[in-house]
Amino acid sequence: MTLLFSFAQAVACAEAKVTLISPFVGRIFDWHVKNGNFTKDGNSAEDPGVLSVQKIFNHYKKFGYSTQVMGASFRNIGQIKELMGCDLLTIAPKLLKELGDDKTDSLDMKCCADAAKESNGDKVSLNEAQYRWEHSTDPCAVDLLASGIVRFANDAVKIDAMIKEKL
Repeated sequence: MTLLFSFAQAVACAEAKVTLISPFVGRIFDWHVKNGNFTKDGNSAEDPGVLSVQKIFNHYKKFGYSTQVMGASFRNIGQIKELMGCDLLTIAPKLLKELGDDKTDSLDMKCCADAAKESNGDKVSLNEAQYRWEHSTDPCAVDLLASGIVRFANDAVKIDAMIKEKL
């Protein structure tokens, strides 16, 4: 699943046995910067997008969900470093080069399934009403999901027009 911005969405995916989710670290970061909740040069360990993915990863590993977490949409290498050890990361070539050129830090595993099993937190299960409440009370998730769906719909219209031109 793509366009994943809330913990409620992640819980629903895990319970539905979704194979892979792709939370958008950078888009969550952008939203919080735009809304004054985080600074662009803030500590990556406190980045709202990073914290979201870490929370999802730890929940999945602690409670044995098989859904894989693939962090995506990174804005900087600090975010990537904080999610080392996550199941999968999709990283733009520019950021891969920056990681390769970076001589200041090692790439320590920050996401660890064994450590997640020892982490705090109770198992979360959501019925539809609980899901709707949890998701709808997360303004970042609501805004980003709605705008993402509109963008996907607009792109579908453009693709349809391109196909019709070729026919």
